[in-house]
Amino acid sequence: MTTSIAAMGIRDIGKRLLLGRKLRNTQLGETLLPKRIALPVFASDALSSVGYAPDEIFLTLSAAGLAYYTVSWKVGIFVALVMLVVIASYRQNVQAYQSGGGDYEVATTNVGSVAGLTVASALMVDYVLTVAVSISSAAQYAASAIDPLQDHEAAVAIIAVVFLMTMNLRGVKESGTLFAVPTYIFMFSIFAMTLWGFFRYFRGTLPDSELADYSIQGTQTIVGGFGSFALIFLILRAFASGSAALTGVEAISNGVPAFRKPKGKNAAATLLLLGTIAVTMGLSILVLGNLMDVRLADVDNGVRLLDPQGKLQPVDFNQDPVIGQLAKAIFDHFLLGFYLVAASTGVILVLAANTAFNGFPVLASILAGDGYLPRQLHTRGDRLAFSNGIVLLAGFAIVLIYAFDAQVTKLIQLYIVGVFVSFTVSQTGMVRHWTRHLRNETDGATRRRMQRSRVINAIGLTVTALVLVIVLVTKFTHGAWIAILAMTVLFFVMRGIRHHYDLVARELAVDEDDLSLPSRIHAIVLVSKVHKPTLRAVAYARASRPNTIEAVTIDVDDETTKKLLAQWDETGLPVPLKVLASPYREITRPILDYVRELRRRSPRDVVTVYIPEYVVGRWWEQLLHNQTALRLKGRLLFTPGVMVTSVPFQLRSSAAAEQRADRDDSVRRSLVSGARRARARTRRAADDDHDSV
Repeated sequence: MTTSIAAMGIRDIGKRLLLGRKLRNTQLGETLLPKRIALPVFASDALSSVGYAPDEIFLTLSAAGLAYYTVSWKVGIFVALVMLVVIASYRQNVQAYQSGGGDYEVATTNVGSVAGLTVASALMVDYVLTVAVSISSAAQYAASAIDPLQDHEAAVAIIAVVFLMTMNLRGVKESGTLFAVPTYIFMFSIFAMTLWGFFRYFRGTLPDSELADYSIQGTQTIVGGFGSFALIFLILRAFASGSAALTGVEAISNGVPAFRKPKGKNAAATLLLLGTIAVTMGLSILVLGNLMDVRLADVDNGVRLLDPQGKLQPVDFNQDPVIGQLAKAIFDHFLLGFYLVAASTGVILVLAANTAFNGFPVLASILAGDGYLPRQLHTRGDRLAFSNGIVLLAGFAIVLIYAFDAQVTKLIQLYIVGVFVSFTVSQTGMVRHWTRHLRNETDGATRRRMQRSRVINAIGLTVTALVLVIVLVTKFTHGAWIAILAMTVLFFVMRGIRHHYDLVARELAVDEDDLSLPSRIHAIVLVSKVHKPTLRAVAYARASRPNTIEAVTIDVDDETTKKLLAQWDETGLPVPLKVLASPYREITRPILDYVRELRRRSPRDVVTVYIPEYVVGRWWEQLLHNQTALRLKGRLLFTPGVMVTSVPFQLRSSAAAEQRADRDDSVRRSLVSGARRARARTRRAADDDHDSV
């Protein structure tokens, strides 16, 4: 006990140093985000998709050979058009629903609880996959740049998840401020690379990629050219893989409460900025990839590279991602530019997971408040973040990364199914939302605005439903079925949790019988020896004034029982001592049988069992005491009409432990106050410098 209390003090000090000081409920407003911080916090997922979505398009098309790489930029245009439609649709969502429920709230309010729960399960699976895919992709970028990390991508990814979890436990604003700089560096580096690349193209100095002389040995023969069904299916699968660029758009609708006022307007502006930047970067990379003849073979599906001499390259042949190939060629005379692009891309892929760390806990909190998830997920932690949801998300992501060995190509097949399910159901809900409000709206200007919004959401519904069908058809056998299975399981788990909470609520509801008092209270004091803890329990039981009171002991040894009866008589207590026979030397069962017999004889009586217990100060002392009492309490708690009361008796070691705990607490307070004084001195020094200037 002593060691554990001391450890608790040390853990609390470490927690404060790691996560920062606790925040009061009244400080929630201080954690709200301005648009310049909200963009990297909520949009890093969609922005980071330029790090792997172009790769997935090229990888999918590589199955048919180099001739079909020219389709990649056209696929990218369709992905961009879908993103713009979804952005326009979600700008209506965030202004109509600002509580943070996002798609879940829209679907539940306008379509029904089943639709809402379907959306919630899809989003939660998608958030977990967002973390797993983004971090795994970053680990692969890191391994391609740092040789010692190769074959250790899973370990690197797990460490990155733990780091992100820790930073998000410090609070949304603090993590967002920290991650804003690398996100803006990534945007700057990608725009600088693409602008310089197009400048060199128009000057005629744009080089080819390092693998431009290589060819690809595909695995899929296209008979009939561009009009064949096989090619159409391949292009649709490339489109489905490239649609990973749309993930993260829904996170802003779930994160509206984190924006500063006016929340809806600021969220809508952030969405527009996100769409413009992501579409521009993604299309620029695809166009440059075609101009510079990048090569990317899907080795996991049997596609291999052939060198200029026609020699088949091994499976472990190093092929940089599309951005890596572009940066290496475009900045062939400026090595720092290449490293800036490579490093910022790796970092943004890690930070993309931060979007999920902001969306998942908020959604889990809302679901917990509605009774679909454990209620522990509903409350905020020390730093006003939903700490339990953050830890839960990190745990699920680590399991996925470990199970799939941080392989992006395998993980991404599970991806985007959930997000398009939520897109489609949410847009259905928004169409019904505007239709319902139009019935009662009489103002002409307002009606025109609502009708325009309904048209936008209807277009969004049509497009996202079509993409969902394409994703399901082209990706189902490639792993999408796992995501669908996970969503189905989660759906029924949440339904089961809600059913449990509803049952408990019905059982706990007050009826007329609960207002009547029990006819009598029968008190039982358990006795093993005549000592101070026993006498204290008897005194406490008598002070509670039950109708009847008796002491009970178990006869496991005749001689011991005779001595106990003699000592009991010597005390002169006005409480009879009853001896229960136990021929098999059991202790728990005779007491349970006796208590149940009392309940059978008088069902309206309440039986209160008083159990003397030692309070010790050392962990090993706990192993030597109170084990019988612990077993008894565990069994008695399941007996209807029985109240269990522990009567503690503090030993000297417990007092010493309390003193040590007080000392640890004072040390912690002094450390915290010292840190506050240091921060205050730093602020005063900065103010003095400012005044002198």
